[in-house]
Amino acid sequence: MIAATAIAVSVFVAFQVASELLAWQLRDTVEEQLRADARVLAANAERAGPAQVELPPYPGSGRLVRVILPDGSIRTPAGQPVLPPVSENAGRVARGTSTDLLESNGGDEEGYAIYTLRAGDGAVQVARAVDDGPVNQFGFGMLLIGLLCVAGGALVGRTVARTGLAPIDRLTSAAVRVAHTRELDADIPDEGGGEIRRLIQSINDMLAALRDSRQAQRLLAEDAAHELKTPLTSLRLNVELLIRLDRRGTLDSALPAESRTRLLNDLGAQVAELSTLVAELTDLARGDVSDESTEVLDFADVVAAAATRAESRMPDIEVALDVTSVWVNGRPAALERAVLNLIDNAGKWSPADQPVQVRLRTEGESVVLEVDDGGPGIDAADIPRLFDRFYRADSARGLPGSGLGLSIVQRVVDAHAGRATVARSARGGALLRVVLPAAAPPTPIARPTTGEDTATS
Repeated sequence: MIAATAIAVSVFVAFQVASELLAWQLRDTVEEQLRADARVLAANAERAGPAQVELPPYPGSGRLVRVILPDGSIRTPAGQPVLPPVSENAGRVARGTSTDLLESNGGDEEGYAIYTLRAGDGAVQVARAVDDGPVNQFGFGMLLIGLLCVAGGALVGRTVARTGLAPIDRLTSAAVRVAHTRELDADIPDEGGGEIRRLIQSINDMLAALRDSRQAQRLLAEDAAHELKTPLTSLRLNVELLIRLDRRGTLDSALPAESRTRLLNDLGAQVAELSTLVAELTDLARGDVSDESTEVLDFADVVAAAATRAESRMPDIEVALDVTSVWVNGRPAALERAVLNLIDNAGKWSPADQPVQVRLRTEGESVVLEVDDGGPGIDAADIPRLFDRFYRADSARGLPGSGLGLSIVQRVVDAHAGRATVARSARGGALLRVVLPAAAPPTPIARPTTGEDTATS
């Protein structure tokens, strides 16, 4: 419809302009011819006199002539059609008031273009019928051409539109299919060009990202179910044992005080392990580090706070801090959680007489945090997967933990444009290293100085 309308408007404007140009050209041609014929007739009239100039019989078509005598009478060739009466202005030319005159005079059926030219003591007139036939024929032809162009433009526009929008139709169908079936494997053929191709590529990228997200959610759910199964089973068995003994009335006799205390401690440890696992799963499933905003902070304060929390959770482990004041741009709670996970991981491996060493310093434009334990170290085969979710080395199967701590560290470090690595420390244990971009310290706020006010008199 847009194409047809545009063509129709274009044809109408072109018709109007072309018609005006054609009519102007025809009028100009007729006027030039009238002037040329009038000059020839006037020259003859001046030689022979208006009353004596020879006027050949009218041939049946072509120009019309008339001679105006000094007394106002007229002479016309034999057989010539009657022209309109001599106008007042043409009479003035015959009386010598003006030299020439071009005028149009028409009736109901046809009109004439009449040129009057002074000749001797009278005037001559040459006239031609004003014929609008060529203009009308031209207009009719333009109308037919315009209608054909409109119809052809509508057909071509519809074909082009359907062809150009075919990828959009397929894209719509794919989107509807995904919405109804929840299946994300409906890749759309990469076809078309320009904006349509970029749109299809963007939709395919979005579907791929959604597939990856769904796969990650599925893996997270499967891994969470697997990891929750063991502590839940152990907790359920211990609770069922207590309930069964209590129903039989043999709780005190079957479980001495020492065994009961050990069982209750196991229950508490299992509940704590479940709580830690659920908290880590919740933090990992959120998809982002946290909702807190970033700020310029002293990383040394974050490390010190994490070390204090770690010592309260593991009273048997000593944390040795060697930190300097360094500044980073980050989220305080997320960074503290990452440092706490690093210290917790090192504490599980460090012997009681070997402190966990935490060092913080700057290297060029980076901030470097190192957590060094005195444990047996990490096998080379385990290093590439150390930061994977739920991954636990064979040597760590008997230790508490979910395998999520270092994965959360990796995610926090990635969110802060840093990197995390692992190596063997000089003490033989594991050396976990985190490198973050350094930030400029905040500008101190100028405060007014206090002192005695001085006055001049």
